Amino acid sequence: MRKLKMFIVMTLAAPLLSGCLVIGAAALATDVTAKVVGTTVGVAAGVGGAAIDLVIPDGDGDDEDCQER
Repeated sequence: MRKLKMFIVMTLAAPLLSGCLVIGAAALATDVTAKVVGTTVGVAAGVGGAAIDLVIPDGDGDDEDCQER
């Protein structure tokens, strides 16, 4: 009788556990996607910032033509 109860409980719990696995997998996929997008945006911002630094001088005195004598 005890084995029958365990079988019934496991049979009823199996769909619940598979639902948890689906939700967990979806959450993992969402987390990975968000991290990839965040990294891509961070890299793009870094490249854009470097390009802007090349075009617009920041006034740090590296350019010898602009220094006062």
